[in-house]
Amino acid sequence: MKEEQSRQVVGVTGGGQGIGRAVAQSFAERGADVVVFDLEAQRQKAEETVRLVCAAGGQGAFIPLDVTATDQIGAAVEAGARAFGPFSVWINNAGVISRKAALEVQESDWDPVVDVCLKGTFFCAQAAARQMRTSGGGSIINMASVFGLTGGANRAAYAASKGGIVNLTRALAVEWFAYGIRVNAVAPTFVRTPLTDQLLTKGLDVPNMSFGERFATLDQVCAAIHFLASDGADAVTGHTLPVDLGWTAH
Repeated sequence: MKEEQSRQVVGVTGGGQGIGRAVAQSFAERGADVVVFDLEAQRQKAEETVRLVCAAGGQGAFIPLDVTATDQIGAAVEAGARAFGPFSVWINNAGVISRKAALEVQESDWDPVVDVCLKGTFFCAQAAARQMRTSGGGSIINMASVFGLTGGANRAAYAASKGGIVNLTRALAVEWFAYGIRVNAVAPTFVRTPLTDQLLTKGLDVPNMSFGERFATLDQVCAAIHFLASDGADAVTGHTLPVDLGWTAH
């Protein structure tokens, strides 16, 4: 096993809150420099993530990015690399969800979910890989979901996009292995975040299909991501790692 790199440069999309913020902060706690990408409308939250990154001991920067604006992605990734150097880890975390019965879904419901979750993941991974190919390789980690591995009522667009991420991860892993780029995914179950707490107060139905607990923790998701980003996982690529409290074992 190779020694761990002393310093990582990490890019996180959707880093303004929730899992993205937790991942950014946890990498900083391990000595990484972190570039947070999020919508301009999320600037205040993203800059708070940067403050947390710096407080944790890393260097941080915020770069506005709409992952559906494919003509902006390459320039944003290049700007991130100018801040701290080439990315060694890239995490495609940006995502949205639409909860609607499949018979009621319209194109206006479908397109935003697929555009952010699937198209955004691909084109951000592509831009990161172009950089990694010339800098010696790296690790790309996509955010899938248990709904990309199983079915789920009222989540047709979301499940389709996350299932697409699972197979996209395999395809990119095969194609980019020659460049020293590993591509993996994490598939969490419901994760307890401020956003899910708000949804619970509005009556969000969270099915209990796990062994006991319904929610994973942010720390558990971060631990899976750290493993996939580490040299300890240098033989792991094309894999989707469920963090699901046993959901997909049923």
